[in-house]
Amino acid sequence: MKIATKEIQIHDQTFILTNQRAIFWKEAETLVLSDLHLGKTAHFRKNGIALPSQIIEDDLQRLGNLIRHFNTQKLLIVGDFIHAGKNSEFQVFAEWKTQFSNLEIRLIKGNHDRISTTHLEEIGVNFFHSEYKQDQLIFSHEEISTTDKFVVSGHLHPGVTLKTGVRKYLKLPCYIYTEKQLILPAFSQFTGLDTKNHPKNATYFCFSEEGIFEC
Repeated sequence: MKIATKEIQIHDQTFILTNQRAIFWKEAETLVLSDLHLGKTAHFRKNGIALPSQIIEDDLQRLGNLIRHFNTQKLLIVGDFIHAGKNSEFQVFAEWKTQFSNLEIRLIKGNHDRISTTHLEEIGVNFFHSEYKQDQLIFSHEEISTTDKFVVSGHLHPGVTLKTGVRKYLKLPCYIYTEKQLILPAFSQFTGLDTKNHPKNATYFCFSEEGIFEC
């Protein structure tokens, strides 16, 4: 797995964007991501749609590689950690978490996180928030328009469409960066891309397995 990075400064804090769908907050030693959607493939299988269990295993392997790469002490999940209730993928996550027994996990609850905190504590989530504030930053699952703080959010699963030739187009996930907010891509690769509902006057950082670049 290749980890490509792009460093940005927000209120004197250093955030390292990666091509692996997460950012590292350097001063806080914290990996920040959104929209893991744990349990999504198991939910689909339960409802008769055949999907490989390897999808969540690949996502968690990628997450583990990022934690080791940055020597991460804390994991901040900006919503939609869960997709739809407790299922077999909870045990997959619990077993994965044993590799990182000292890792602190904070969850900002998103619209899919409709599950008791007891179930989440059982698999290693330590703290729960509707929003998480630190200094001039606020972390929220969805966009907040009524704050003077800089907002880091998820929810949109943002992407862009790039023209690569005559009648040829390529869709890529991206980070959306404005003067007041940073919207994270979905961490799970088993998600669609919203290429339209974007804020105005934004800078886009697109990425693929090969790298991350402004587009």
